[in-house]
Amino acid sequence: MQILVTGAYGQLGNELNELQGNYPEWKFLFTDVDSLDITNGTAVQKYFVENNIDFVINCAAYTAVDKAESDKEAAAKVNALAPELLGFYSKLSGAKLIHVSTDYVFAGDANQPYSEENEVNPQGIYGQTKLDGEQNCIRENGNTVIIRTSWLYSTFGNNFVKTMLRLGKERGELGVVFDQVGTPTYARDLASSILQIIQVSEKDAAKFIPGVYHFSNEGVASWYDFAKEIFEISGVACKVNPVLSDQFPTPAKRPHFSVLNKTKIKETYGIEIPYWSDSLKECIYKLEQE
Repeated sequence: MQILVTGAYGQLGNELNELQGNYPEWKFLFTDVDSLDITNGTAVQKYFVENNIDFVINCAAYTAVDKAESDKEAAAKVNALAPELLGFYSKLSGAKLIHVSTDYVFAGDANQPYSEENEVNPQGIYGQTKLDGEQNCIRENGNTVIIRTSWLYSTFGNNFVKTMLRLGKERGELGVVFDQVGTPTYARDLASSILQIIQVSEKDAAKFIPGVYHFSNEGVASWYDFAKEIFEISGVACKVNPVLSDQFPTPAKRPHFSVLNKTKIKETYGIEIPYWSDSLKECIYKLEQE
């Protein structure tokens, strides 16, 4: 079985790369913009013609949430056009598609966890282009699984955990927002779950159930809680002060509540999801070994 992974240099792509050794019977093709421009239809078509792809895992995304507000064209190219092209050519090739999306497709004003059936209402360009990408994938390839996630971090790339660890060592105290609530997601847990979906489907093709799914770690936290836990686990002596979002104005509106209901993915694919702070301990331990 051949699996195409796009966005190989990102957090999720790197985690999939690390986990590929657990699946020696599969061949992974890791690509990023330097080896496959997924916004170029000719390049995507050529890649599918030259390689016998069974699964596509699209990890590529334009994730600069604030920059997207003034750079809509670039965000739309990566977040909406590329998934459309991957959907079209994966279907032509008979390949199944797993596409990673975001909690930003919701308004972020709910008071209970968002399920896949809840109304979408993105509040900015990033969320809108990601929603467009979801819809394009599903329209072009009926064999598509969309996985919405939130607050992604890992030992790779730039993320909140690494930023807090750096700032915590540089400063005696920090202000972190406490009125935005969601769930941190360890990219390694998401990567493992994606590979589990493929494994389940390989054993029985009928068990690949297309549709929209939610995945984050278990539990609920504010960014303030998240920062406090990072310093607690790492032993960094930095005081964290809770502040309101309006003290940190940004071009793009952040969801105040983006907790995701994970019941569907757990029941459909038998996935067990770790509690967020347990996974955070794992990640920080790995970072400390580097």
